[in-house]
Amino acid sequence: MSTAPATAEQDASQSRLPNPAELIPELKDIGEVLFKATGNGSVPKNTISLLHLRAGQIVGNTYLTVLHTGNLRKAGETEERITAVASWRDAPYFTGAERAALALVEAVLTANPAGERVSDELYAQAREHYDDRALATLIMAIGQVCFFIPLALIGKPLPGLSPAEQWRR
Repeated sequence: MSTAPATAEQDASQSRLPNPAELIPELKDIGEVLFKATGNGSVPKNTISLLHLRAGQIVGNTYLTVLHTGNLRKAGETEERITAVASWRDAPYFTGAERAALALVEAVLTANPAGERVSDELYAQAREHYDDRALATLIMAIGQVCFFIPLALIGKPLPGLSPAEQWRR
């Protein structure tokens, strides 16, 4: 494994970093715990995947959008719903609960020059659809994707490749 610093002009056929799980073995444990916490059944897995896809779109990261689009396809989501995540506010494909989850991730990841990001009104909207456990799960799902965003933006893993193939060797 090379420890040489990456050049300013990175080769597009490789990521910037070697496999971070090899550099920091505890990362695998953290990822497993996060997936277990968000997979507790209180929020549908597809809702969490929709939220994760929206986060990838907001931060403009191809790796995350390809990853979560693929996860949604594997879970049987329609192309209309996957495509409409970017314009969910006026798309007819989402439930009230899904809209609340998408609004929460947008509020967390988007600066609001007019005030706080998660207003009392938005919180109340989410509470209409989610009990305390489910709302805490949504919060953890937002944290889960936010945990991996810096790795995706800085490390630039290659979209569409398996975890073993996506990192610089």
